[in-house]
Amino acid sequence: MEETQTTLGARTAGIAGIDLHLDLAGAGVRAGLTAALREAIASGRLAPGTRLPASRALAADLGIARSSVTECYAELVAEGWLVARQGSGTRVAARAAAPVPAMPAVPPRRDTGAGLVPGAANFAEFPRTAWLAAARRALAAAPHSAFGYGDPLGSMELRVALAEYLARVRGVRADPGRIIITAGFHDALGIVSRALRTRGATVFAAETFGLGFYRQLLSGEGVRLTNLEVDALGARVDDLSLLPTADRPAAVLLTPSHQFPTGVVLSPERRSAAITWARENAAVILEDDYDGEFRYDRRPVGALQGLDPEHVVYFGTTSKSLAPALRVSWMVVPEHLLADVAAAKGRVETVSVLEQLTLAEFITSGAFDRHVRLRRQSYRRRRDQLVTALADAAPDVRVSGVAAGLQAVIELPAGSEGRVLLAARSRGVMVSGLSEFRHGGPETWAPARDGLVVNFSAVSDAVWDSALAELCRVLP
Repeated sequence: MEETQTTLGARTAGIAGIDLHLDLAGAGVRAGLTAALREAIASGRLAPGTRLPASRALAADLGIARSSVTECYAELVAEGWLVARQGSGTRVAARAAAPVPAMPAVPPRRDTGAGLVPGAANFAEFPRTAWLAAARRALAAAPHSAFGYGDPLGSMELRVALAEYLARVRGVRADPGRIIITAGFHDALGIVSRALRTRGATVFAAETFGLGFYRQLLSGEGVRLTNLEVDALGARVDDLSLLPTADRPAAVLLTPSHQFPTGVVLSPERRSAAITWARENAAVILEDDYDGEFRYDRRPVGALQGLDPEHVVYFGTTSKSLAPALRVSWMVVPEHLLADVAAAKGRVETVSVLEQLTLAEFITSGAFDRHVRLRRQSYRRRRDQLVTALADAAPDVRVSGVAAGLQAVIELPAGSEGRVLLAARSRGVMVSGLSEFRHGGPETWAPARDGLVVNFSAVSDAVWDSALAELCRVLP
């Protein structure tokens, strides 16, 4: 009895381990199969040389008589669509290939070898071998449950590893239950802002220097921002108490260990003042510790969170220490905010459990410490070369923010930033101006500053010397 499209419908056949979708149409089974295979070959879905299943296997997959398949194969061989050889089975004929449509030209990716813009490390230095070894160990040790849906707050293995690491390296005080894993700082900041909004928070404060898209994120969450000036001692946190009542923030976003992009460290007096302000106003400090591991001239400054874990939400990420492609970050949340933050995050895990287990293994095995130490040595060497080259080529130019991090600020004479940027770009050196990261109105810029923000960590060794030489040529 022959089956029609109505009764047979769309079938899927296993061909050499690859599923093949066939739409069988027509008055009979053999005619429908022949037409479906012919269409698959003509359209290019079956490439030349593809081996088809044995007639017995295909018949069993489709639930039809084997004779229908052998007759179909024979007809397509006769027409030149297929070739059949003893010991090699039945394959798609080479001359049956459909013309390949011309693909639109894709411009080659621009090589940013002389890119000294801030915000990234040298991706070529990602520890592929050590990461792969950690992934293998983590996969081998993972329980079967690890392949299901994960805990929305993050795998406990990673949270335990981070609790030990952050206490040891950054002075953070936290138990694993207060650590939440997120898909990047952007994700974490959005979660916390939503949690605080549910508590009625409408005003946040943020440093006048920083990344603009974080401000855009907060604005998108319905938060109104007030500006906090930055000087040589860091954010002027004492100004928080001078704001009008309507502008008093419920939270303040700070980069206290290494202000971005100026590179200044929040002074001990201002660290204490920030904590006092948060306690007296029932507010929270949002501490972005984006590159706290990379300090060169003395031991890293401890996290502000260590002074008062109940008034600081601590944020960390792998974006600078490993790679942003991992999309793994974390936050340490005060006990009184934990339920609201967990609710704001939702019930869906946002970071691959396997990546989390790999990172946990990478940390506990000591591979993370070894990687950071190597990168710290490399970045310090680059920093020293930058400072030396600038001292030789432009002795009147002041360099700041070089005690830590991945970038430095080259101070420029007032009014010269735009001209120097154009000159640098004309020589193929991509840098950022300090004004790109300045926010608020001119009345907040006291004093106004011109400068370049130069990333000394991202370019390869092959182009570093030439990029540095070109940069020095355009300085006043």
